[in-house]
Amino acid sequence: MSNLRQPYHELSQEAYSGFIQAKKALEKSALGGELIELIYLRVSQINGCAFCLEMHSSALRKRGVDQARLDALAGWRVSHRFSERERAALAWAEDLTDIARCRAEDAVYLPLEACFSPQEVSDLTFAVSLMNAFNRLAIGMRQ
Repeated sequence: MSNLRQPYHELSQEAYSGFIQAKKALEKSALGGELIELIYLRVSQINGCAFCLEMHSSALRKRGVDQARLDALAGWRVSHRFSERERAALAWAEDLTDIARCRAEDAVYLPLEACFSPQEVSDLTFAVSLMNAFNRLAIGMRQ
């Protein structure tokens, strides 16, 4: 593993603090900690952020999530281990993470409305966005 390129959390303390505040706010959301961590883990899988993969898989195991569920996450579309609500959230997370290709189309957005309140959709979108930002920091700075 490479050395940290820049201590971004120290150099940009105010900006980093905003990310941490957003993370703490999301932890209090109606989405629930397990779903948020599941989204964080899936986004980190897509982005290939080893640091975040370890952190979020560990957090999910501490919450009591079965290892078989974690193992199936990358193949959630064909796994029986995920609820309709989780599937809608995971599809949205994947689309937003690959937004240049996917464009967050209605076919992926509309199922969210059947499973989540408007505030939950907003919080979910923030969670996906935040994890993408954290992944880019960690990967770009070689954390």
